[in-house]
Amino acid sequence: MELRTADFNFDLPPDRIAQHPARPRDSARMLVVGDGLHDAMVGDLPGLLEPGDLMVVNDTRVIPARLVAHRGDARIEVMLNRAEGGGVWHALLRNSRRLRAGDTLRIAGAAVTARVLEAPEGGTARLDFGPDEAALAAALEAVGEVPLPPYIDRMQGPAPTDREDYQTAFAQRPGAVAAPTASLHFTPALLAALDARGVGRATVTLHVGAGTFLPLRAEDPRDHRLHAEWGEVTPQAAAAINGCQGRVIAIGTTALRLLEAAAAPEAAPEAPKARVRPFRGLTDIYLLPGHRFRTADMLLTNFHLPKSTLLMLVSAFAGTARIRAAYAHAIAKGYRFYSYGDASLLSLARDLEDGAP
Repeated sequence: MELRTADFNFDLPPDRIAQHPARPRDSARMLVVGDGLHDAMVGDLPGLLEPGDLMVVNDTRVIPARLVAHRGDARIEVMLNRAEGGGVWHALLRNSRRLRAGDTLRIAGAAVTARVLEAPEGGTARLDFGPDEAALAAALEAVGEVPLPPYIDRMQGPAPTDREDYQTAFAQRPGAVAAPTASLHFTPALLAALDARGVGRATVTLHVGAGTFLPLRAEDPRDHRLHAEWGEVTPQAAAAINGCQGRVIAIGTTALRLLEAAAAPEAAPEAPKARVRPFRGLTDIYLLPGHRFRTADMLLTNFHLPKSTLLMLVSAFAGTARIRAAYAHAIAKGYRFYSYGDASLLSLARDLEDGAP
């Protein structure tokens, strides 16, 4: 299958990039994408799902992962990306060309330092903050910034409200540097309505990394590589998903990527079908048109950036032609885009050819 990054481009008026979430959150608009296109609201979700359906949500919690550090007089921006254990973090750095292995970085405004474990390569490095993880967590809360996407314009940095706005209703396990944004739409009232409808819920964890913000520069998207992220599908979550008698709805691309990473082997036609296995570890799964999805029937997700890995993922899931039509409709109808924007509810394109460009 021929794939070109340029084929996943579109023009978006700048005023369509949401700078703040809808209030209340479930008042955001939602484009239902299936055999046709239907304009709805996120609050309509209980009426669109059926008793016995199962939502799979990501319980990762965003940490204030953006820090300012100094080596001598040099100012270095640090974005923590992934914890490796024992106080060691994989991080993205700016102004790091002169750093060498063994250098010490002082975190501005906090009594915390980090030792550079190896010379930065490609703007990334491994930093050792020492074994006192509580001290680092306290420093992040005191001086760290919420790592908002670059298209959310905050001239003076994130606003105090962003610490709450950029956190989902399911957030429990700290470790993400970007929110699983489809989950930002849920409110206690919406969750209660879904419970009353008989829609189940299974929880998984994928700590979203900073790589989600990186642009796709390769002409052929298959030449791009994703940073690894840590995820977990517990035995209890796997059992709930495999026992679902209705549809499985992935709430966000992060949940869907983790489910596909945990996909069970193909079973014989006469054998009981298991969608996923328990999983715990790193994944860099990259889902492009041509991928045959095996774990979810529907996907709730926001509208994604042009020429991004996530736009390719939703094109693979719902069909490239269908996504092109949906995005053209959303732009024409004034939908709000990206992390704080509106949502889309996508049905899986069962025919693999429908997922091709």
